[in-house]
Amino acid sequence: MTSVIEKRQSLHRELAEEQCRNRKLAEAIERLEPLANLGSATAMIAHEINNLLTPLSNYAKLALASPEDKVLREKALAKTAQNCERAGKIMESILALANGQEQERQEAPLPGLLDELFLCLSRDFKKDGITVQIEIPAGLTVYCVAVQIQQVLMNLILNARDAMVGRGGHLTIKAEQTSDAVQIRVSDTGHGIASGDLKDIFDSFFTTKKDGDSSSRPGRGVGLSFCRKVIEAHNGTISAESRPNEGTTFLITLPRQH
Repeated sequence: MTSVIEKRQSLHRELAEEQCRNRKLAEAIERLEPLANLGSATAMIAHEINNLLTPLSNYAKLALASPEDKVLREKALAKTAQNCERAGKIMESILALANGQEQERQEAPLPGLLDELFLCLSRDFKKDGITVQIEIPAGLTVYCVAVQIQQVLMNLILNARDAMVGRGGHLTIKAEQTSDAVQIRVSDTGHGIASGDLKDIFDSFFTTKKDGDSSSRPGRGVGLSFCRKVIEAHNGTISAESRPNEGTTFLITLPRQH
């Protein structure tokens, strides 16, 4: 009987010690979580700034290279100013997203969002042997934080271009409205993603881009993670299908406003 009581007391002590360790670990995790969020936010912001700096640089160089062409110079400087203003809005929105702040959503015309996006990119895809096909109904709208959805689409479009640089191909953007959602598909005919990697592509800091790839943009593994964070904040979903050497399709589903 004494042995049973001693064993029970020993188990109670071990349980109490384990509970104490778990409590301390939980407190440590709570203290570290803001730092982890800050690190993720910093990585996301750096990635998105890098996406925006290239067209800004291109427009500035164009203006400097054409001092005698007043019309071209003014157009390039106007584009630079517009993109700088856009960059400020995007950074503000990403910081709010990283901090978990609720942001106002509105109905935004999807064709208009894409038009602005391609103007921001500055480089003609035809120069890389890539044809762009957009199949979106003229009046289709999405209920969203517009600059965030534009950044998601920019990430997917730039990734698609990277997958086709040096080989050419087709970029297709399609959208349709169902009874309760808007579905957007971004497809390319690039080198595709290996089946073993496909399940991990939305994880933070996971990248399939290797040093020395034909793409001029090195992979940091934050672009698709950012996309998922944005889409989930909109109560939507994002998924991918891919076949090596055939291409990749990303499917975004965003709920409609009721």
